[in-house]
Amino acid sequence: MVVESSRRLGLLRRSPSFGLLFLATAGSSVGTYLAAIALTVDVYDRTQSGLWVAALLIADFLPIVLVGLLLGPLVDRLSRRRLMIVSDLARFGVFAALPFVDSAAAIVGLAGIAGIATGFFRPAAYAGLPNLVPDDELTNANSLLQTIENAAWMVGPILGGLLVAAWGPGVPYAVNAITFLVSAALVAGIAEQQLRSEEPLTSGHWRDVADGVRLVLTSRPLRTVLIVWNIVILGAAAVNVAEVFFVLDTLGAGYLGFGVIVGASGVGLVIGSYFAAPSLGKFGLRRHYVGSITVMSLGWGAAALAGSIWVVVPFVVAGAIGNGAAVICNQLLVQRGAPDRYRGRAFATIMSTNFAVLGLAMVAAGVLIEVVGAREVWLGAAVIYLVGAMVAFALTRWLPVVSGEEDEVIDAHAEAAASALAPAAAFSPEPVRADAEADGSARNGLERIATLLEEIERRRELEARRSTS
Repeated sequence: MVVESSRRLGLLRRSPSFGLLFLATAGSSVGTYLAAIALTVDVYDRTQSGLWVAALLIADFLPIVLVGLLLGPLVDRLSRRRLMIVSDLARFGVFAALPFVDSAAAIVGLAGIAGIATGFFRPAAYAGLPNLVPDDELTNANSLLQTIENAAWMVGPILGGLLVAAWGPGVPYAVNAITFLVSAALVAGIAEQQLRSEEPLTSGHWRDVADGVRLVLTSRPLRTVLIVWNIVILGAAAVNVAEVFFVLDTLGAGYLGFGVIVGASGVGLVIGSYFAAPSLGKFGLRRHYVGSITVMSLGWGAAALAGSIWVVVPFVVAGAIGNGAAVICNQLLVQRGAPDRYRGRAFATIMSTNFAVLGLAMVAAGVLIEVVGAREVWLGAAVIYLVGAMVAFALTRWLPVVSGEEDEVIDAHAEAAASALAPAAAFSPEPVRADAEADGSARNGLERIATLLEEIERRRELEARRSTS
């Protein structure tokens, strides 16, 4: 059933805590994308070096990879509300300090600190989101939150470019710092218990890390997102890297044309994420997920074959609509595919792998552009999206077609996978044995690694006590 827009937006009033998170996301997202332009321009102006710009980009996403792989359990073990506030205050400090630094190395270093804070904030926010709204409003909440992020992605760079042109990078830095301070104040208005519904469990940090990886590998909803979206990200990397070359060199559309294409992507993302909620209600998660990724393939495939910028634009909008719609499915699968006590590390683990694949794929795409050309790289991306859609179709066969039955099935898979991590609290022995057999080698390997790391920690603590005694 299609939900009216006024009723959907009414969630901000019906759930005041979600409204606070929505406003915090809106402000900080605009500031982040606004400041991203300033960071790039600042580093480039100081160094005139592509290597330094690349270092800035790496400093932006590499910490997210490391946080997700090594520190993800902290999102479950620590207070999510406090973690989000501290992350916002850390980013406030970074951007408040940036106007006063005088070297590219310092800028990159501070960007790395901001990346670490982001690596904690996003998993904590999306892990806590299901606890802020009723179950039947979760799809709408994800849709609204993703829509405001996509709108910020569309508007922020434009504002950033205007501010940099008028006053230099210092003003965008200051504006972004203020948005994080406001975000921290808004998050502080959310009650602690509203961002967590279950008490966290811990077996030691490294075992918690291993449990997070094992849960992602054994829970069908989480494993589906891990595999499908890492395939899709290969195509996304190819599209993003080749975009400027396709517009400027292949189409000869100039910088105006490039701006139009970037704007078209933003418009499509906003449309796709906003209308994902009614679409999911009508078609169900499985058909919506597979269909959205298929639209991505058709959109960018048709755009790659076009010979005019004005023919490309509507196809790019269509492909981006599919992208915005599919992301909502990812969030729902992770939020429902992991119990609350494990949800933070599940998000952190999957996000970290996504960023790792994105970084490597962007390097590969840069090489391929030199070898085969930008148009061919976009066509390759369309083929990758199509493969992703077929894999999504195969991996979601366990999902019922009827949307009303999806939540119960996903929840059952989540608890079955979680029970394998805590046999004493097992809900059903049969699913646990099935998961253990399917992933026995991974389980044993992760346990050995966790045991080794814990032994190293114990030895260091023993040596520290001896040195101080």
